[in-house]
Amino acid sequence: MSEGREWTAERVARLRKAMGLSQAAFAREMGIRQQTVSEWETGRYQPRGASARLLGMLAEQRAPYDAAGPRPSEGEDGSP
Repeated sequence: MSEGREWTAERVARLRKAMGLSQAAFAREMGIRQQTVSEWETGRYQPRGASARLLGMLAEQRAPYDAAGPRPSEGEDGSP
């Protein structure tokens, strides 16, 4: 996959929740059906092609959400 990571069910749900959206609102934001979001989040289907690229763009726009997953905050390891 070109963005380096697959859009798993958990990853789609994490992005949607980080955006503070219901499945229906997330679907409207993406221009797809709510059923499609549900199928992604249950693992029945996986986003690919244009849908996967759009998810990547949404993830990049949403701070503090990181498309690669959570990262430790600076200084958490005790460094100055």
